[in-house]
Amino acid sequence: MINKELPFIDKFQIQNLLPHREPMLLIDNLFNIVPMKSALGHLKITTEKFYVQGHFPGQPVMPGVMIVECFGQAAAALAAYSIDKKEVENKLVYLMSVSHARFRKPVLPPCDLYLKCNVDKIKGKVWRYKGEAFCDGEKMADAEWMATIVNRND
Repeated sequence: MINKELPFIDKFQIQNLLPHREPMLLIDNLFNIVPMKSALGHLKITTEKFYVQGHFPGQPVMPGVMIVECFGQAAAALAAYSIDKKEVENKLVYLMSVSHARFRKPVLPPCDLYLKCNVDKIKGKVWRYKGEAFCDGEKMADAEWMATIVNRND
């Protein structure tokens, strides 16, 4: 799944691209980066993560809405990585819509979640994506979403 010939960034580099911080910075790495086209997000899910501690006690499951947030963060990191750094200074990437989200199997910690994000269309500051989430090679979820790049104080 990981192509070592393609660029990748770690959590520290992702923090330079996204405004998210712990505990809401969810993705750990972005692999297989093809600017303006695609990337593979990664996060290690453990039972210590805040979003599984109460969902559900004794039988932790990653909430589907958090998978969608991970798709959004991986896509935002891809967008920020792809365009001129001066273009993304003091900018935020806002999620605009989510469609066709399907949660096929529960994501159970501990596991590694991989998020394939593909740019479907770019029109001005609006980006449309398609993505699939995998654990151990099995598709766990998929979705389509749109996001836009805005000034930080708008």
